[in-house]
Amino acid sequence: MVTEQLEVERKFDVDEGFVLPGLAGVPGVAAVDPPVTHHLEAVYHDTADLRLVRGRVTLRRRTGGPDEGWHLKLPAGAARRELHLPLDRGTDAAPAELLDVVTGLLGGAATGPVVTMRTRRVVTELRDAAGRVLAELADDAVTATVPAGAPGVRPEVRRWREVEIELVGGGEPLLTAVGEALVAAGARPSPRASKLASALSSRLGGGTPG
Repeated sequence: MVTEQLEVERKFDVDEGFVLPGLAGVPGVAAVDPPVTHHLEAVYHDTADLRLVRGRVTLRRRTGGPDEGWHLKLPAGAARRELHLPLDRGTDAAPAELLDVVTGLLGGAATGPVVTMRTRRVVTELRDAAGRVLAELADDAVTATVPAGAPGVRPEVRRWREVEIELVGGGEPLLTAVGEALVAAGARPSPRASKLASALSSRLGGGTPG
């Protein structure tokens, strides 16, 4: 069964030596959980001419972490609408239930793997005085591999580190306050629309879809 959620997050680029600031003093945050590390692998699917990512859509099969499965992310104003399906008997083919949602964008073209992304994710949850999770902060070290597109062309590997803050039970003022704390510690608001757009920047003409 397909499940759906609205993803509201902000991304920040950070250097390798970046140290997360203490966030317990951010307005509304009463407690910061100990960090939890996940090792994720995601295979992103698209058409040969990247119709999905050019339309600000991502389709991936992720293993590892609490939300492993198939994810389809669609633009929804400043947020993103995310559809999720559990992994089905280990199949590597994108589920028809998700492809049907973007059939107009695909225009009959077939999809297949375009990027494999491995991420070491360190997750920290921010809670209010009642113990409710307000937001989740993810510190990601990413290695993205784009397979060779033609004989004799070597795969392209990109590595970067970024920090994401995603709302769970909190509101936009919390995102702003945490973002200000991250910037004060040396983080930079990311211009990337998604990790996938960053990995495929050379095939997208050096830019990323808005």
